[in-house]
This record gives sequence, structure tokens and C-alpha cells, in this order.
Amino acid sequence: MKKRILFTRRYTGTPGGAERYLDRLMGEMRRDGIEAEKIDMEIPDYLPSWLQVLLYDRRICSGSYLSDDTLLFSLERISCPDIYRAGDGVHRAFLKTKGFTLNPLHLAYLHLEKRTFENASLIIANSHMVAGEIVSEYGIERDRIRVIYNGVPRVESIDRESAYRKVIRELNIDEGRRILLFVGNGFERKGLKRFLDIVSRVRSDCHAIVVGRDKRAERYLSYAEELGIDERVSFVGYREDVETLYEASDIFLFPTRYEPFSNVVPEAMSHGAVAFTTTENGASEILDERFVMRKGSDGEIAERIDAILSDADELRLCREDALKRASELTVERNMRETMRAIEEFFGEKDPD
Repeated sequence: MKKRILFTRRYTGTPGGAERYLDRLMGEMRRDGIEAEKIDMEIPDYLPSWLQVLLYDRRICSGSYLSDDTLLFSLERISCPDIYRAGDGVHRAFLKTKGFTLNPLHLAYLHLEKRTFENASLIIANSHMVAGEIVSEYGIERDRIRVIYNGVPRVESIDRESAYRKVIRELNIDEGRRILLFVGNGFERKGLKRFLDIVSRVRSDCHAIVVGRDKRAERYLSYAEELGIDERVSFVGYREDVETLYEASDIFLFPTRYEPFSNVVPEAMSHGAVAFTTTENGASEILDERFVMRKGSDGEIAERIDAILSDADELRLCREDALKRASELTVERNMRETMRAIEEFFGEKDPD
């Protein structure tokens, strides 16, 4: 394998999971003696977003970064990657869930996405769902795609009792009530309306907590009132202590409309919460089938939640299963599998 890898990630001003992933992977490569560098390139933020992504692509792919002895590993849709990590999924598939839009950023993404998938020698997808979408939407050969699930940090210890007492005291929740949790910014795409619908059908004595931001948050507060559940739903906005909320919760319910692989699912599981999510989320692949939500199954899901919450032994077993499944999705495993995929794929083409 070539000994020099350049990483490209367009910085948007808010460090997140992709930046942490990139830092970890570069560290692993350097420890293996591979020269790993990141391309830092500023794009004027006064430009419209669609022009920013096109300008970034032009500067990367017409610059001096490309050479025979270097692999270009991109976390962005660009025209010239050797390796592309499709962490954002398939935009064409996402738009089918969103409906018609005139936003030129979507057109720019579609233009770049097609060229990215066609030109990348190796594509790393974070779920089989995404791998299937790449094949079906763009006709890409399946043997160019490797599926590597996201990794989440290890949780060294869990003190659910302490977390639960802290949360119910802060939010004035009656002791003994079970807690259902939702975490996500952008409530429409993340499925908050469906979350509230399901909460309204759950008969167990429970309280729901909504973590996240949305410019139309008032709409969902009003909807909770319409459903008659506003007194047992707390909207808490952005939280730094989301791990405490995971630990305090019994059920993590995430009925998203489209997610390549949402880390919040294994994160909640790693803190002992029982997670439910939709078939439109690649993270559903790590769950037992009974915790996977399908369209029109809200009543059935509410019944399953009631069955778990009303049986202490069943809840304990479900928690143990969640912890076991999450423990297999470590950051270290993700790094090992990524390194192995790169070495195996390019080792065949470049034995030196």
C-alpha cells in the first residue's frame, strides 16, 4: 500500500463526529508508519453553500494533491477520491424521503455524489443499507464497497440509579416513572412527530424527554398539547450531559426518516437503554428485529414498549442485550476494519 495518504474534510466551523473519526484514523495510520496528512483549505463562508461545495471540489481535484504515490481519502463528496467514506449516506436516496425541493445545494450534492461514487476506487459505507443504495441508485459494483459500522467510545461504568435521580430531580418527574428518550437536531427528519405519537399510545407510567434543537420547536410543543401528553414530555434543548440522560432512560426511541447510521443508537445502548429505530436508519442493522420500526407500526411499537416496561425481568434482559451489542461496536474495531479494508484493497493493486 502507498505510504502517503491525504485526507480531505471540508471544515464547517462545528467540530463533530466526522472530525473525531478523522483524527483517530490519522493517528492509527501514523502509528503504522503511514504518512497521513489532512488538507486544510479555507472556502469563503460568504459564498452560498452550493457554491462552496463546488469550489471545494474544484480546488481539491485540480490542485497539486494528486500524485501516483498518494492516496486521497475523502469524507466529502468530491470528483477525484481514491477512497470515499460515505458517512453521509446517499443524497439521492435521502431526497426521496424529503420530497421535491428547489434548493441548489441539493443539485450540487447530486452532481458531486455521482462523480464521487463513479471515480472512487474504494467506498466505505457505514451500513448495508447505504451500500445497497449506492448500488441501486448509481449502479456501482458491490465489490468496490466495504461495509464498516461506526464505532462508539467505550463506557467504563454505568450508575443508572444516580443518573435517574439527578434527572427526575431536575425535571420534576415523579419517582418511579419510566423514561423514554429522544435525541436529535432537526425534528422533522429525526421523526419527533412520530415519537410523540408513540408516546401518546404508551400506557405505562412514563415520562418522555426530548433532547435537541429545531427552529420550529414550538410546533412540536403544540403537537404534544394536542395529543394531551404535554405534562409528561420535557423539551430540554441542547444538552452537554446527554450521557446522563441515556443512563437515566429505559427506552431510547428514534423514529428517524433517514440516517446512514446514527451513532445515537449504539451510544444509548452502551449506557444501558433499550433502543428502537426505523428501517430507514442503517443502525437498525445492529438491533434485534423486534426493536426495528416500520411504517404503520406505531401501535405495535407502543405495545412492545409497554410489554418491556411492565416486566422488570424482560427490561433487565433487554438492557443486557443492548449493552452486549453496543460493546461490539468499538472505535478500535472500526479503526482496525478501516485499516484492513484499505490495506487489502490497495495491496492487491500496489504490492509495494
